[in-house]
Amino acid sequence: MREPIDSDVDLHVPAERAELRPTPFPVLAAISAGGVLGALGRYGIGVALPHPPGGFPWSTFLVNISGCLLIGILMVLITEVWTARLLRPFLGVGVLGGYTTFSTYVLDIHQTMTNGAPTTALLYAAATLIGALLAAWTGITVTARLVIR
Repeated sequence: MREPIDSDVDLHVPAERAELRPTPFPVLAAISAGGVLGALGRYGIGVALPHPPGGFPWSTFLVNISGCLLIGILMVLITEVWTARLLRPFLGVGVLGGYTTFSTYVLDIHQTMTNGAPTTALLYAAATLIGALLAAWTGITVTARLVIR
């Protein structure tokens, strides 16, 4: 028996078995197109806000915090307002998945530490974690309140 793709998928529930079907081409195309746009946006911010070795990585911080805010907003809109089939793969997985970069966050922490700025690295690590969680919560909470009205 194959392992479920998602650990929270119950294969005994017929509706959840769709998780095992191959992903159709339009979904992959939507994710790919969105990923290109998101990555270009992240690259642009990185070029506009470079940081010196050992300095606070403001571009990655801004990208991840704003991305988490947008993910919170998007998830409410997709679950409560919009019904377009390819919107979630395009915007959520593609654009915002390509835009946010938690792998660079970890690399930035390592590089900041390596360049002799452990306090900056620790501040950045904590501020990004707390900021990202607060941004997602804010996006969800504010959007849900606006949608309910």
